[in-house]
Amino acid sequence: MIDFRTLLAAPVALLFAVAPVAADDRAELESLLRAFLAGANERAVHETFWADDLIYTSSSGERFGKAAILAGFEDADDGDTNPPRYGAEDITVRVIDDLAVVTFRLTADRSGERVGEFFNTGVFRHDAGAWKAFAWQATRIPAPE
Repeated sequence: MIDFRTLLAAPVALLFAVAPVAADDRAELESLLRAFLAGANERAVHETFWADDLIYTSSSGERFGKAAILAGFEDADDGDTNPPRYGAEDITVRVIDDLAVVTFRLTADRSGERVGEFFNTGVFRHDAGAWKAFAWQATRIPAPE
């Protein structure tokens, strides 16, 4: 005779065994995002954050990859002594196996003044022991009138 309590206990035990891993992944991804935004003005930060096969859709509707982002650092004027500082609000992280979707409100501030806000969605995959963003969408939030 089948003991239904044992039969039901196995999936419940498995659910609780998997839940902390997803919570750890969510915390790791949120930490990764915050570290990326803190160092967003540094090329090395972009080299490790983006996957080599990245597809980035900008708020202006342009599509490009990791190589174009990195090339932007070579073309940038290094004389900017007051680059914007970036932050994240309303972060949501959803993890499904080795994929994750991160959504948030990106804030850009310069000299204490808000200069831009964007809704961002990033899709990450866990590969070779690290999370890498391989798809990204940015949408400018219009300034209040």
